[in-house]
Parts: sequence; C-alpha cells; structure tokens
Amino acid sequence: MTSSPTDPQPPENPLSPGQDALLGPSDIRELATALGVRPTKQRGQNFVIDANTVRRIIRTADVRPDDVVVEVGPGLGSLTLGLLETARHVTAVEIDDTLAAALPATVEARLPARAAHFALVHSDALRVTELPGPAPTALVANLPYNVAVPVLLHMLEHFPTIERTLVMVQSEVADRLAAAPGSKVYGVPSVKATWYAEVKRAGAIGRNVFWPAPNVDSGLVSLVRRDGPPATTATREQVFAVVDAAFAQRRKTLRAALSGWAGSAAAAEAALVAAGVSPQARGESLTVEEFAAIAEHTPAR
Repeated sequence: MTSSPTDPQPPENPLSPGQDALLGPSDIRELATALGVRPTKQRGQNFVIDANTVRRIIRTADVRPDDVVVEVGPGLGSLTLGLLETARHVTAVEIDDTLAAALPATVEARLPARAAHFALVHSDALRVTELPGPAPTALVANLPYNVAVPVLLHMLEHFPTIERTLVMVQSEVADRLAAAPGSKVYGVPSVKATWYAEVKRAGAIGRNVFWPAPNVDSGLVSLVRRDGPPATTATREQVFAVVDAAFAQRRKTLRAALSGWAGSAAAAEAALVAAGVSPQARGESLTVEEFAAIAEHTPAR
C-alpha cells in the first residue's frame, strides 16, 4: 500500500495532449480480456465504460484538490483514474482478488505521476475499519448493487472524517436512501442515512454507460455529513433498534410494531407517549429525531 504526501498538490496529467488517462469501452474490454475477468452478478459488478460519466460523477461529488477520497469497488479502475486526476489521494477498497491485483498496474500505466497518491486495500469493505494514509474526507463509489446500503452505512459509521459522499446505486435504492418521512419508499435506509447526513438524489445514470448493461437504472445519491447525530441521550444502536423494529412490520401501528422491542404493546405505547409520538402512527411518518426520542425510553431488560 502507498500513502500520499502530506502537502495537497494539484494533480498533473502526464499524458500528452489528446490522450485520455480515463478508460473507454475498448480499454475496459481489453483489460477484462487480459485478466480473464467476467463481471459477476454475485458481486454486483457493472463496470463504467464512459469517461464523460466518470467526470460527471466527480463534478457532482465536488471532489477537490485537497480531498482524500475512499472508493469502494473500483473494479477495473474507471472511476479511480478520474478521482486521481482531481483529488490529493485516493484509497480504493476491492474484494476481488484479480481486480485488486491488477489495479495498481493500471494506475501506474495510465497516470504514473499520480501513482504515489494511490493506495489499495484488498478487503471486503464491510470488514474495513481503518485505512492507510491520511483520513478520508470524501467517499465516491459505484457501489455493488447487492451490498450498497450496508457498505454505505458501514463507511459512514467507521470513518467520521468523511464529510461528503456521492454513491451510484440502483435507482430504487437511491429513491429509498433519499426519501422523506411520509413517502411510500421511506424506510430503514432513509432513516439510518439521515442519522449521519443530509441526503438527496443527485441525478440519474443510464444503463448504456456500463458493461455489462444492468437490467435496472442507476441513480446518484449525495450525502453531506451533519455536524453531529440528532441530539439525544440514546445511543446509535438503541435508535437503530427502534428503526428496525418499526419497519419490520411497517403496515402495523407503532404500538403493535414495537411491542416486541418494548416487551409488550402496553410498554410500547408508554414509550411512544413519553416520546410525544402517537401510538397509532406508523414508522413511515416519523423523522429520525422522533425515532431517537422513542429510543430514549428503551425498556430496561
């Protein structure tokens, strides 16, 4: 692994005018063929093959020359190279053995002047709790669809220095993450993401910019970290336990849905009343602050 120098410097592109360090469709296929790589559904792999989309993602993410960016699931390096052109340092977390082994060589070949500003962590992102080099200030990633929400929440929990996040996820997941209370798709991802950040949809991505083209549309989600979690005496674990219980049976009233969490329907009602929340309300109508208020009355076990 390599870590970046401490002084932020504007990146330099070593390629001659007219050459593009970013990967195009033919570059992606050539790399994949050379490595014997076939994208797998098991790992939700869909590689970005359009350099303009990469640059759009980086603009939308507001990546700056002094940013230390962590990227999850870099694949063949499409987004990695774009991030390295702009950011001070990029750390990529890749679980796939073949892709992880190949990525440093791709960086060295395409952006040799920036190779010292790149680090690779060969690991499952859900197990990563520390990163080499300077603390990350931004998370930018094309997240594998099958683990997008768990990975996002894990990174926000374990890396509190991440101020800005932009992730590309399945469009329906983007809708759920950015949903407001009262929406039909408001649920566990919406509330938990809002615990950490202000969340909004930041655009749509077509299917034809990927190889292979997915069967679903994609969306960009922007998350800007709050100054701190909602003011509450409850722990994050206590708040999230209430959220999980409330949406496990989302058609039921909170009095019924929280009965298992509280130990009985009567105890759930007492906690709700103490928190100033109607026992007849449903989870989809509550803000993260209201969930936190309920969690403050977690029954003694």
